[in-house]
Amino acid sequence: MDLLVDSFPELLAGLAVTLLLGVISFVLGSVLGGLITLARISGVRALKAVAVAYVSVFRGTPLLIQIMIIYYGLPQIGLEIPPIPSAIIAFTLFSAAYLSENFRAGVLGVDRGQWEAAASMAMPYWKTLRRIIFPQAIRIATPAVGGRFVALMKDTSLASAVTVVELTRVAEGIGTSTFRYMDALLIVGLLYWLVNTGLQLGQQALERRLGRAYS
Repeated sequence: MDLLVDSFPELLAGLAVTLLLGVISFVLGSVLGGLITLARISGVRALKAVAVAYVSVFRGTPLLIQIMIIYYGLPQIGLEIPPIPSAIIAFTLFSAAYLSENFRAGVLGVDRGQWEAAASMAMPYWKTLRRIIFPQAIRIATPAVGGRFVALMKDTSLASAVTVVELTRVAEGIGTSTFRYMDALLIVGLLYWLVNTGLQLGQQALERRLGRAYS
């Protein structure tokens, strides 16, 4: 308990950085993932090919490698990015690949008859997506998207590899200064658990609300 009290300011600062990384990366990743989804379901072969290649690369390589390429590799070609922006870029690109698949599954999960009904009313493609398909796709994809948000929040611990002082880095610092590594790591683990439990409860509440809208 004394360790928690003594290190509370550091833990609070680390938690703020963790939340910053997770929330910003998730929002940006959702936007990019949505664009990739549109490319995947479009009738343009070139866009489909680019989207498929993007998803393959970012899902098929370790997130840690991606972070280190952006932070350590890009300076070798003259592009130096500070630690926090580097981590956000890496998390955004990585999460977008997974989120695009979640969104695409949601779109594919909408009954084909919805497309046909919209076509019978001569509704344009983009209007059909915006008013009929996307609202239903979001409801279908919510559990998977919520799970990706929780996973991303845990993945933010990898930012410590590029000197970002988030929760994991704070735990390392506390352990180094006090030699109480186990206590520090357990405290930080508890904080991650509390954050992700809150996210899961929020996701469940959102699922119930969306479910009532279509019941």
